[in-house]
Amino acid sequence: MKKAIMTISTVFLLLVSSHASAEQNVDYEKFGRIAIAVIKEDYPGQPVKDYKYQGREKLEENKVADSFEFTVQENNTTKKVIVRVVHNLENEKILDISVKE
Repeated sequence: MKKAIMTISTVFLLLVSSHASAEQNVDYEKFGRIAIAVIKEDYPGQPVKDYKYQGREKLEENKVADSFEFTVQENNTTKKVIVRVVHNLENEKILDISVKE
């Protein structure tokens, strides 16, 4: 009986943790697409050589910033560009987008 309860508990915990991880990946993908659109607008026609998700920073209770690093080729020089998307976790509204070389 104890073994069955432990097995069920373990399966439940794995399902809950994988759901939370999948939910964060959805956020990451959504705001990653926004960051790519910003790069394409700021550097039209320039090839993007690399793209990396840098992570999430909690700013306030429901306010976070996702950061993305791009390597962009512009006029035979390579630039590192950081796009930071600040958004509200409750309603997913974008509050600020910044681009820094």
